[in-house]
Amino acid sequence: MNEQPKYDLLLRGGHMICPASGIDGVRDVAIRDGHTAAIEATILPSSARETIDVAGKLVLPGMIDTHAHVYQYVTGRFGLNPDMVGVHSGVTTVIDQGGPSCMTLPGFRHFIAEPAATQVYAFLSAYLVGGLEGHYYPNLYSPDGVDIDATVTAANANKDIVRGIKGHAEIGGFARWGIKVLEMSAEIGRRADLPLYVHFGQLWGLPENGANGEDADTILTQVIPKLRPGDILAHPFTRHPGGFVNRRGEVHTVIRAAIDQGLKIDVGHGSHFSYRIARKALDAGIVPHTLGADMHGYNTEVPPPAGTPAQHYDDENHPFRGQARFSLTQAMSSMLALGLSLNEVVPMVTSNPAKMLGLTDRLGALRPGYVADVSVLHDDRGRFILRDNEDNRVVAERLLRPAFCLRAGKRFAADAPILPQAVAA
Repeated sequence: MNEQPKYDLLLRGGHMICPASGIDGVRDVAIRDGHTAAIEATILPSSARETIDVAGKLVLPGMIDTHAHVYQYVTGRFGLNPDMVGVHSGVTTVIDQGGPSCMTLPGFRHFIAEPAATQVYAFLSAYLVGGLEGHYYPNLYSPDGVDIDATVTAANANKDIVRGIKGHAEIGGFARWGIKVLEMSAEIGRRADLPLYVHFGQLWGLPENGANGEDADTILTQVIPKLRPGDILAHPFTRHPGGFVNRRGEVHTVIRAAIDQGLKIDVGHGSHFSYRIARKALDAGIVPHTLGADMHGYNTEVPPPAGTPAQHYDDENHPFRGQARFSLTQAMSSMLALGLSLNEVVPMVTSNPAKMLGLTDRLGALRPGYVADVSVLHDDRGRFILRDNEDNRVVAERLLRPAFCLRAGKRFAADAPILPQAVAA
């Protein structure tokens, strides 16, 4: 009698990189019952019901996007479909940054997190309205729009999906209310014992009376003392005022001390990313810990369904003008083009985000016994043009593209309509 294969699936011959496990080399990965069952230099193909040849490809722990906007429909034009930016873009886990609030979290759980094939977590908005279109309605984000007690209660009751708090520190808000809203956001994080993810770089326009005595270049120095180790500074490479690089083109001296104190940095690529600013920050030794793509409906070209007219969102008055196809792997390619090594970039989308979530016991690693979340990437060599939101262009000699992913052992093709096409130099 023939013995039944002991594995459901075998990924054979790929270059596996798992920072958490210390593996960087060719390995075979076997899957059984939705979990990683074995990782060996060679596993017999006959031991698996199905074998996929991934030679020449990168095999990573399931990638984690630390800055997503996936509260589809509820957050207006910001919210994208979670599986479009998730499993169908080669990403197995996404963190919605500030979409749901204490009021709208039940809907996020029921309509987004539970039905999605992608693993979805949230950093709960500090504001009652959550991630609505605040660049149009900044007064919704005033101190009167924050309920500390209710937000702490919601976070504590939903820590299976709520893994942090989202707040803002930008000149439009500071001109209206000073540091008050940020202080309230930090208190929520402290009381819920969750990390606070802080947006830097201008988001809301200035009020009619201008900056009201506030200086965008002082925001970082005001905010950092309010934060705790593990809190996250977002958009280090923003092209907007109030980021890591001041108006004189200098990297703020407080950043290095902040990192030494245990604060973390997330790229939050999206509409903010500037190669010019990134070059200055990286040259100063400021290397991000995590790499969020920050895709949303204003900066990502989402093709309309067949037979329907295209929706035009290109409003010249909002700060996210200009849409393009985009992905987390494209953001990884940008970091490689800036001179970081693959071994520096891979932890930004695997082991470091798992630490940020406090879930290293189940995410961010390829280990026997872990749920089989795996991202498989093409690793193209050549000369490719990448561009940022200032239309600066760089020539990359290495381009990463998603091939497919496994989420809990189930295979998903990388066929999202938002994935960019390679542009040869």
